[in-house]
Amino acid sequence: MFVLDSRLKQDTWLMGDFPLCSLLLSNDSNYPWFILVPRREGISELFQLNDDDQHLMWRETTVLARVLKDLFAGDKMNVATLGNVVKQMHMHVIVRYVTDAAWPGPVWGKHPAKPYAREEVLSLRSRLKAVLGEALIISEGVL
Repeated sequence: MFVLDSRLKQDTWLMGDFPLCSLLLSNDSNYPWFILVPRREGISELFQLNDDDQHLMWRETTVLARVLKDLFAGDKMNVATLGNVVKQMHMHVIVRYVTDAAWPGPVWGKHPAKPYAREEVLSLRSRLKAVLGEALIISEGVL
């Protein structure tokens, strides 16, 4: 049975679900920073997903990155799987700007996280839903 890693759960907001991945928003409003987590038990590496799930993971990542780049008018998209702290397979999709606080370096540990207000999260989720439509399933009562 799939269970979201406790660190991801405590540091993110659940935005909704794609067919394979849960879409999370990192609770750091310094950057539009999203995380895709495939709902598969015991997976820590991309290559551990079966071929169909690997394809779907890349498709969901690509769709999300394209939408975020347009929605947030980003200068660059950072897409990465690291897993050095959180072993559960997850893909970071981060909108970057040449003017952001960490540019051109990585966002990790550069500045203290600036948490979102609940209303900001609801607004972001609504914007994403408007663009992604039925591709993103939002459960009632998630926030």
